[in-house]
Amino acid sequence: MPWDTIRRRLQRPARSTAPAEPAPTPLGPAEAKASRTAALIAFAQGGRPVWTARDYAPLIREGFTRNPVVYRAVRLVAEAAASVPLVLTEGAEEPETHPLRDLLARPNAGEAGADFMEALFGHLLLAGNAYVECVAVEGRPAELHALRPDRIKVVAGSDGWPAGYDYSVGGRTVRFRDGDGTPPLLHLKLFHPLDDHYGFAPLEAAQVGLDVHNAAAAWNKALLDNAARPSGALVYRGEGGLSDEQFERLKRELADGFQGAGNAGRPLLLEGGLDWTAMSLSPQDMDFMQAKNAAARDVALAFGVPPMLLGIPGDATYANYAEANRAFWRQTVLPLCQRVAAALAAWLGPLYGQGISLRVDLDQVPALGGERQELWQRVMAADFLTVNEKRAAVGYAPVEDGDRLPAGGGREPKPEGRGWM
Repeated sequence: MPWDTIRRRLQRPARSTAPAEPAPTPLGPAEAKASRTAALIAFAQGGRPVWTARDYAPLIREGFTRNPVVYRAVRLVAEAAASVPLVLTEGAEEPETHPLRDLLARPNAGEAGADFMEALFGHLLLAGNAYVECVAVEGRPAELHALRPDRIKVVAGSDGWPAGYDYSVGGRTVRFRDGDGTPPLLHLKLFHPLDDHYGFAPLEAAQVGLDVHNAAAAWNKALLDNAARPSGALVYRGEGGLSDEQFERLKRELADGFQGAGNAGRPLLLEGGLDWTAMSLSPQDMDFMQAKNAAARDVALAFGVPPMLLGIPGDATYANYAEANRAFWRQTVLPLCQRVAAALAAWLGPLYGQGISLRVDLDQVPALGGERQELWQRVMAADFLTVNEKRAAVGYAPVEDGDRLPAGGGREPKPEGRGWM
């Protein structure tokens, strides 16, 4: 017996013993059910977006290790901040040598000062938290180590304040407890309005732009893998429809013979009654490049990096590259450096005495050389200031016999504006 005949008999409804109802009077042509493959066409609806989980490991994998914008923005900020020299002052003096300065120059046997600071700033940007362990010998700091934030857990006390920190690795946990003296662990964190113990990472704020940028790159890669052809549907316009066997054979032949980069450019041979209909939007319809660049600008904005410095086109906020670089240092790098320098001084300074402070040495920042030169020129031209006043204006200590006005000086500056006689 043919297979089609068996299938029709199996689909026939069973006979009922109840009396048959009179058939209604037909109002139009009789309806006939069609097979699901009679008109083979695919419909697609917009699904819900899938966002990266707001956890440290997924964000690092999707951001720093896969996204070039995030990688470059973090490296740019971390390397710039790590290169800023710090000035140590003890009271009103700047000692030429000091054990704290030596410790920051060589924190441990495996890292130099720039490497240690770069890791510290990188953790702070990616996790919103950075942890520094102090190894003390006879009450004096001997080594500093930047710990991975994903291995640290804050232990909250009964009063809500942190009572310690658990560091877990390899199935073992070490607890750092705060004693009466200097805590063995320094916790640096960025402001988080909804969490008392952990900071908010810029990478979390850039998550939407990060996912859009990664999805655009994945879409472009998938399009290249499929011979740069958009997806579509085979529409069967013949009589009767396709059988299940023909339907499965057609899908298998399409997958094996026409998908993938290896089949790029291969012509599609269609039997009678089959037509190809493209159904996806073109990159021009999706405004592909504009959406990708807009997502990249959102990521750069979250990290405080002008898009011009990352090579992102379409941004005319700054007049030139030098102005963008100066804004980057003034608004992003220097505030971050001053924040970390103040925290390190408040943490380690009491171990060396009173009045220990760390500040950024602006004179040694090459990106701000133009600003410093303009300041020096204005100060040198001010003949109404003494030598010590000029030195104080540019951040230097006073000298002997520096409180006298220069020859011919002492005149008060004339204010600019109307009404001056």
